[in-house]
Amino acid sequence: MRKLWIVVAALASLWAGEPITALGRKWSVPVAADWKAGADVLELVQKHEPGKPRRPSQFALLQEGPWAAFTLDVEVKRNGKSLILVFAHQDDDHFNYAHISVDDPARQNVHNGIFHVFGGDRVRISPLEGGPGVLPTQEWTPVKLVWSGKTGEVICYANGKTSGAMRAVDLSIKHGRVGLGSFNETGAFRNLKVTGTPVK
Repeated sequence: MRKLWIVVAALASLWAGEPITALGRKWSVPVAADWKAGADVLELVQKHEPGKPRRPSQFALLQEGPWAAFTLDVEVKRNGKSLILVFAHQDDDHFNYAHISVDDPARQNVHNGIFHVFGGDRVRISPLEGGPGVLPTQEWTPVKLVWSGKTGEVICYANGKTSGAMRAVDLSIKHGRVGLGSFNETGAFRNLKVTGTPVK
């Protein structure tokens, strides 16, 4: 019985995440040691390959919210090829995210687009429009994500530009939290601003 209780407690702790403070805000992450949390920069310094179902888990979840609609502005800096912006996060089985990458989505269909997680593997919900990725360099890049739970519409911009690959509509999740991270790489975030309508 004691062993069962230890396992249950460990699983509950893993689900809850570990708290960190960065960018003047409180976050929850799977493992705090994987992150470098500072007043000006939040950095994911340790990468992990996702297991099954295949979907991202390496993201810092902002403890403000949940939001019914919001605009997220942030500067990002990739160390590898890509980063993610999580939105409409209900729990680790139900959320959406924008995958921002150097890759052309027509050549790498799991990069550079909007994705949906609903109990299983992540599924692309934005068109496979060809063209350059939204993060062509490893320099700091301003990114904006605008989402409405009422209309289901999300649009992601990088350097003030967007494309069909970075637009989608999903009406299955009406509200949720915001997160920053990567699918299986590392990177950094700064100058975060979130404005919108919190759930009452």
